[in-house]
Amino acid sequence: MTIQINTDNNLNVHETYQAQLKHLLSKELSRFEEHITRIEVHLSDENGDKESDDDKKCMIEARLKGRRPIAVTDVANTYDQAVNGAIGKLKTSLDKILGRLRNH
Repeated sequence: MTIQINTDNNLNVHETYQAQLKHLLSKELSRFEEHITRIEVHLSDENGDKESDDDKKCMIEARLKGRRPIAVTDVANTYDQAVNGAIGKLKTSLDKILGRLRNH
């Protein structure tokens, strides 16, 4: 499973934070690893330099073997909260999709 981290122009992500994100994603999505070929994470600041609540956005796209990609988005006060929210939504979506496949 390949993991790619992308950011908008308002954000600079250090190597250590990227490594932490990749480790978190690998750990949290390990049970789906045989179904996922690639994960793309897109981090952005919705308001640029302005400070406001819920302006940190995380969009995660998962590319599944033999299936269409799925994408989830979460917005929060911090990037960590947005990432964790998006991971939770992705796990729920993957459970539903893969559960339907197992039932057929």
